[in-house]
Amino acid sequence: MKIDYDSEYFNPEAVLECGQIFRFHKFGKGYAVLSADKACHVYADGNKTIIECADGDGDYFYNYFDLNNDYKSIVKRAKTHNIPQLTRYADLSKGLRLLNQNKEEMLYSFIISQNNNIPRIKGIISCICGGLGEKREFMGEEYYAFPSSEKLASAGKEFFKECGCGYRDGYLAETSARVFKEGITHLDSLSTPDLKRELLTYKGVGGKVADCISLFGFSRRDSFPVDTWIEKVYHEDFAGELTDRNKITEYFQKLFGEDAGYIQQYLFYGKRQNL
Repeated sequence: MKIDYDSEYFNPEAVLECGQIFRFHKFGKGYAVLSADKACHVYADGNKTIIECADGDGDYFYNYFDLNNDYKSIVKRAKTHNIPQLTRYADLSKGLRLLNQNKEEMLYSFIISQNNNIPRIKGIISCICGGLGEKREFMGEEYYAFPSSEKLASAGKEFFKECGCGYRDGYLAETSARVFKEGITHLDSLSTPDLKRELLTYKGVGGKVADCISLFGFSRRDSFPVDTWIEKVYHEDFAGELTDRNKITEYFQKLFGEDAGYIQQYLFYGKRQNL
C-alpha cells in the first residue's frame, strides 16, 4: 500500500539522517527503512513524501513516522522562544520528524551506539540481525528482522564480540538476558524522570543513551539527549558555561518543557548540517 504526506513537513533525508535510526539504506527512489520485523520504502515525489509498505503494515508505519502529529504547530512553538539560531534551524529543518520506534530495538541499538560512529553502528546491527533475525523479503530485497530478546539472550557474549561490538558485548549479553526475564512493558507507565532512572540500571546504559532510548523508543518528547553536537550548540549558541552533560540536559528540559525532544533534533540536525 501507499501513504502520501506533505513533503514540507516530512523530508525523508532529514528524518533518517539525524541519528535517531540506524536500520535504513538507499533504495529505489529513496530509502528502505527497517523496524522490528517490518520494512517500507520512503521517498520524496514532488510536494509529497510517499511511504510504500505491505498492505497490513500501513497503520504501523503511519504511527512510526508520527503522521498523526502536526509538525507545523511544533515548528511554530519552537520559534516562539525567540532564540535566533533555534528559529533558523527549525525553519530550515521543518521536514524533520521524530520516529516512534520499537522499544527493545532502541534499547540495544543505543547501547551499541555509545562511543561509536554511525557506519560502524549500522554494520554491527546488521550483523546481529543477519545472525539471529528471521529472513524476510520486501520489494524483491531480502532483509532480516531485529531479533527478539530471547534470541539475543541465547546468543552469548562471543556472538556479539564477533559482530564487532567490542566492550559492549557484555552489556548486550547481560541486558538482553534481563529483558528476556523481566520484559520492559512495566517501564511504559513511568514518568520520564523515573523512566530514565530505571533505564540507567540496565548494563551499558548511561545518561545520554537513556535519554535517546526515552526519546526515540518510548516517545518521551520531553527527553533531551546531549552529545558533542548539542554541547557545541549549548556553548556557541546559548553561551552556556555548564560542562556536565546531565546538567545541560536539565537546562534544556527546563527551558523547552514538553517540546524539548523536538527542539533537540532541530538543534542537533541544524548544527551538524551547518544550516
